[in-house]
Formats: sequence, structure tokens, C-alpha cells
Amino acid sequence: MAEITFKENPVTLLGEEVKPGDKAPDFKVLANDLSEVTLADTKGKVRLISVVPSVDTGVCDQQTRRFNEEAASLDGVEVITISADLPFAQKRWCAAAGIENLQVLSDHRDLSFGKNYGVAIEELRLLARSIFVIDSNDEVTYTEYVSEATNHPDYEAAVNAAKEAK
Repeated sequence: MAEITFKENPVTLLGEEVKPGDKAPDFKVLANDLSEVTLADTKGKVRLISVVPSVDTGVCDQQTRRFNEEAASLDGVEVITISADLPFAQKRWCAAAGIENLQVLSDHRDLSFGKNYGVAIEELRLLARSIFVIDSNDEVTYTEYVSEATNHPDYEAAVNAAKEAK
């Protein structure tokens, strides 16, 4: 399992670490209108999934805005942000931040994504900062489990992996 700290304190991640070459695990999260979204809803597309603890914090805000900007130039790539924030809070934040190029989804209800991708932080009921690129055949081609949850991910590596995925 990936070893993650949150504000330099070790945390326990639920689930198994996902690695490049793995079949992407399914998940069930909520859109801002409370409709369910699964991996199958984006089948046949390359997906860049940006995972953040909460869009209401500084690094998460910057990460989501950065991928929103990048999404505009990623043809054929579905860019998704997932957090454990309530869908209502996500909707409010997206409207205030002008997020238009990516979808922000909530794992609050079941932590389905968090547990299936090994990023649910047991102590905090938040998701660990991470990035996953999934190709159009549902194979994981890139992962980054950010070792300190308050640090930024490697944006360039994630974007390049999404561009290279088929």
C-alpha cells in the first residue's frame, strides 16, 4: 500500500493500491445533481481522475483549477475531480470558481471510489490526493499517490500520461 501522510501525520488508507496495468475498478459516486456516476458512464474514453481531500482547501482548489485549465486542451480526455465533499458544496464551489471543463463528483455517500482505489483515509473520511489515468479500454495507465496529502501532484506527468493514453 502507498504510505501517505496528512500534515506530516501517517494515515490509514482503506482498500488496495491500484497500479498501472490493472483493470480500473468500478465505483459509484454522485454528481452535483445527486445522480449516480460509475466508471461505465465514461466507457470508451480516456479519463484523467484528479482526487482531492476537499475542494474548499488551498491546494485542492489550485489542483482542480489547474486541471480545469488543462482539460480545455486535452482532446478526447474526460477530466474528473473526485472528493468526499458533499455534492451541494461541490456545486457551490464550482460555480464560484468557474469550473466548466471538468466534472466534479462526490464520494461522500459510500466512499466507493476511495475504497476501490485505495485512497479513502480512515481517520478523516477524506480521500488522499492522487491521480489516475484510465485508457479507453478501462486499463489504468498512470497512478500517483501523493505521499503528503497537502502537497501538489505532478501535473505535467499526469497530463502527459493522459495525452499518451488511447
